[in-house]
Amino acid sequence: MKTIMKLMSSLLYILAALLLVPLVVAAIYGESSLVYRGFIISAVLSAVIASIFKLITIKHEIKMTLATSMIFCYSSWFVISLLGSMPFVMILNTSIIDGLFEAVSGFTTTGITVLQGLDGMSHAVLFWRSLIQWVGGLGILTFFLFVTASGDGDMWQLFSAEGHKISSSRPVPNVYRTIRWFWAIYGGYTIAEVIILKLLGLSFYDAIIHSFTTLSTGGFSNHDASIAFYGLNGYANHIWIEYTFIIFMILGGVNFLVHYRMLKESPLAFFRDIETKVFMRIIGLFSLATIVGIIVLRGIQLNEVESVIRKTLFQVVSVMTTTGYGTENIGGSFFPAIAKQLFIILMIIGGSVGSTAGGLKVLRIVILQRLMRREVTKLNLPGKAVLPVTVGNVIISQDEIRRISALVFGWLMLICIGSAITALFSDLGPFEAISGMTSAVGNIGPFYFSVAKMASLSWVIKLTYIIGMLAGRLELLPVYILFVKGTWK
Repeated sequence: MKTIMKLMSSLLYILAALLLVPLVVAAIYGESSLVYRGFIISAVLSAVIASIFKLITIKHEIKMTLATSMIFCYSSWFVISLLGSMPFVMILNTSIIDGLFEAVSGFTTTGITVLQGLDGMSHAVLFWRSLIQWVGGLGILTFFLFVTASGDGDMWQLFSAEGHKISSSRPVPNVYRTIRWFWAIYGGYTIAEVIILKLLGLSFYDAIIHSFTTLSTGGFSNHDASIAFYGLNGYANHIWIEYTFIIFMILGGVNFLVHYRMLKESPLAFFRDIETKVFMRIIGLFSLATIVGIIVLRGIQLNEVESVIRKTLFQVVSVMTTTGYGTENIGGSFFPAIAKQLFIILMIIGGSVGSTAGGLKVLRIVILQRLMRREVTKLNLPGKAVLPVTVGNVIISQDEIRRISALVFGWLMLICIGSAITALFSDLGPFEAISGMTSAVGNIGPFYFSVAKMASLSWVIKLTYIIGMLAGRLELLPVYILFVKGTWK
């Protein structure tokens, strides 16, 4: 327990520093004393708790085990979210459960929101929403290791405990150097997007907000209409703005090891990676299927072709990368029923392993497909025939296949339980209930009912979604391990 407290103290000092950053935005926009008070009190409280933990554990030597790292992983995400929710509660006067919901949705880059009236909201608060998504994109503990420059010794287990956001394979032997490379790439893409969006006509503030939440595939916007805001308000370059978001959402949904290889080896590494190729094929096929569905059911005029292609591609990429931005309401009349069913499938698949995206991950779906193909092939072979599952000439171990199977089972079981709770404590239909919990566990954001309806749901459902968002972001294992008796010995 003292190891966890000692690590937590360092993490809370970092959180305290982050909570002071929005004060710069508050000063620029001349916001009220309530905004200053909310962030300063939150920062001071985080620093005080950190100091108490540090005093209690000042002589304690950190002893890291896999179980300890898992417990710290889950507890740190919860504590950081709880303290990070305070500005929402103190400044926006949300309930504690709504504030926690918003913070968890931010840090896990889910993007589900219970807030309405974003266009008239405090600039500092909206900046905080986007900042926590950006930090959560590569992971809170990864950010912690990057800031503290701790990646040697047993600390590498924190790197592994956070799950899918960073692949277990590393481009360089030292964990800290790997983390530094990933954050450099992540930061570089963010700066590039800010510059491009500013050149296309966005304000510097809007460019930062959306760059933070694009690369992190989080999807929080400072506009109620999301990315549709720019088209609705007559921005001259709104078409190119949407295409820019498409490109950077795709970059966020691709394994950061691929980005590293693109930088160190060749840009063609993007097209050589098997998972990335499948990822792009799925985007292409699902976009095509959706466009065909639109043509068959309602037809399109010649002058609508580019618009339909762009809006469809945008939404397919947004859902698959689990960003959750919108230029059209996925539950509205623009998309036919077949598209809404395809979006549910995309929510389950998600982005690439080692990306900032949620979902089960493309590579795991590929492995399960290869497993099914192997089992069918074995029916025509002798009983003792050995036929390994391979992906890109790499043999997938039986342990990895069992782990993926267990993860998929746990993931789907959590969605079933959460959907049942949603249906039990609300008047939502079965399709709506499933979409809500799938969005939470997959860290996606969009669902087939309104934000106003989400805000009005029972605290029981919101708490269920909070658990689902954390479990989905940490890939269930750190959550389930808390209930294993031997973990606490």
